[in-house]
Amino acid sequence: MNRRSFLHSAATSGALLAGLEFSFLRFLPRVSAAEMKMGASGVSFSADIEPLVRFLEVTPRDRVIEEIGLKVKKGLSYRELLTALLLAGVRNIQPRPVGFKFHAVLVIHAAHLASLASPETDRWLPIFWAIDQFTSSQAADEKEGDWTMQPIDESAIPPSHKARKALVDALEKWDERAADAAIVGMVRKLPAHEIYEVLAKYGSRDYREIGHKEIYVANSFRALEIIGWQHAEPVLRSVVYAMLDRVGDKVNPSEADLPADRPFRRNLELVKEIQPGWLDGKPDSAATEEFIRTARTGSAIDTSKKLVELLNKGVAPQSLFDGYMAFAAELLMNAPGIISIHATTFTNATHYSWQHCRDEEVRKILMLQNAAFLPLFRGNRMTSKIEIEHLTPEEGAETPGEILELINKDKSEAARKLLGFLQHQAPQPFLHAARRLIFSKGNDAHDYKFSSAMMEDYVFMEKPWANRYMAASVFNLKGAGDKENQLANRIRNAL
Repeated sequence: MNRRSFLHSAATSGALLAGLEFSFLRFLPRVSAAEMKMGASGVSFSADIEPLVRFLEVTPRDRVIEEIGLKVKKGLSYRELLTALLLAGVRNIQPRPVGFKFHAVLVIHAAHLASLASPETDRWLPIFWAIDQFTSSQAADEKEGDWTMQPIDESAIPPSHKARKALVDALEKWDERAADAAIVGMVRKLPAHEIYEVLAKYGSRDYREIGHKEIYVANSFRALEIIGWQHAEPVLRSVVYAMLDRVGDKVNPSEADLPADRPFRRNLELVKEIQPGWLDGKPDSAATEEFIRTARTGSAIDTSKKLVELLNKGVAPQSLFDGYMAFAAELLMNAPGIISIHATTFTNATHYSWQHCRDEEVRKILMLQNAAFLPLFRGNRMTSKIEIEHLTPEEGAETPGEILELINKDKSEAARKLLGFLQHQAPQPFLHAARRLIFSKGNDAHDYKFSSAMMEDYVFMEKPWANRYMAASVFNLKGAGDKENQLANRIRNAL
């Protein structure tokens, strides 16, 4: 072989080997160096996570699962992916309204909870589903004006010793620009728990987004616990912007008496009536039932007053949260749908905030607001065909599969059979089977949000109420007969 032939052969062999080793690159979109930088038109993230965020932003929906699958195979970690997904959501999807397309962000922590509770073989599935939701919502946001979070005005940020008061004042006045600057001042200098107490209180303030504001507060802090506080600034800027959404009210709520704000204003007065020692009450199942009866027919002020009355009688807060959760489940049985689902997810978020706040006044407000919102979720319907304390167990189901088969045929019977099953069996086999159906059949963010909230709250509740609560969940769980989502097959193939 002469020199020319040798060089040609070597070059051809090298190209072939390179092609075999990097053949997957032909599926990747070409991304220029300029595209990797966000530029001055939007907030930028740290250099270690920005490239992955941009990759999620620019990869087409019909390829993103496969492309991320390749990255996972090459070493991309779960936490890196979770971080990039959350940051891509808060930068690219307008949190107004706090729902609809923004569920792509709201659902991220619920998907993480589903992953956390799953066997190792299933743990990538929920986060890949959330990636698909993000790309869909990003496309919707682009059609609606292509909102992007802008860089903060550094000159407007208050000093650390004034930041908390500045944020409270801005939230009270519904002043978006001042609140944006103040939350940055708090994030950069003050501890997380101090920030949480302010946002948890005001996240529960108004009913405009059927509880989504408090849900976003709780889920954002929970997500930051996983991905790291160094990412808090853009996330909490998004939270504050969402909290100040007026949902079409042209008048500033601080200057008017609007229905969505009345429970909070009344509860700021009622909170003064809760007596010292309220945290030291005793569990009382009869008090749980008494609260539920009030919630069935009473107004928002009736349920708030009932809460104060029961706390002052020495009833433990847990028994009242049992009442909140059980009544939310009763709403689901009697009127399945989006409103009753959020009675559960709002109560889950409020309970989480209640557990993680230190300030007693904030904790009282959270309980009062949760009590007040339940009649609002109920609406004008004043009767329940199925009362949760009268749900009767039915024997006969020996496996979770039998109950899941019944969901598509007769939800009421499925609930009774599940209640009978839980009297003799541990809940874990049913929870595991129900969760796997969500992975394979879930098509909506609420499939993840609701199931994660329900499975978490079940553990907290006293057992008699907990079993009824879980039994009622079949009214919004996937059944064995539901249609498979095709995304599950894409994820399996990608991995």
